[in-house]
Amino acid sequence: MRTGLRYLSLAHRVRRIVDDQMVVGGLSLARVKILRIIDEQGPQRQVSLADSLGQAPRSVTQAVEALEREGLVSRTVDPHDQRAKLVALTPAGVERLAAGVAAGEQALHQIFGPLGPVRLARLGKLLDMVDDAVATDP
Repeated sequence: MRTGLRYLSLAHRVRRIVDDQMVVGGLSLARVKILRIIDEQGPQRQVSLADSLGQAPRSVTQAVEALEREGLVSRTVDPHDQRAKLVALTPAGVERLAAGVAAGEQALHQIFGPLGPVRLARLGKLLDMVDDAVATDP
């Protein structure tokens, strides 16, 4: 129990550090996730984006609207369904995504790099075990 609580606390701190570093790079972790999905999967409907993120469609709509105001994504009518809109990255979105990812990777390297390859491999195996336990939890 104590180790689990410590893990939760540490995960929260690491996430905050990475997010703060990404914001300095121009994007929050949440926005990087949205842009990364669009970058990897191509233009898509907002509802599909919400499903990929495991979020409510309204939350994603608000985030997409903000990203559109900043010129990082564009929304166009879906040619297969005139009622739906497709969200795509703009060239500025591609650039900002690259900067955000680089900032996040730098933060993670600063945090985990000192562990070295052997300890990182061990940590990876332990995290796999935790992930498996969570996946089998009813």
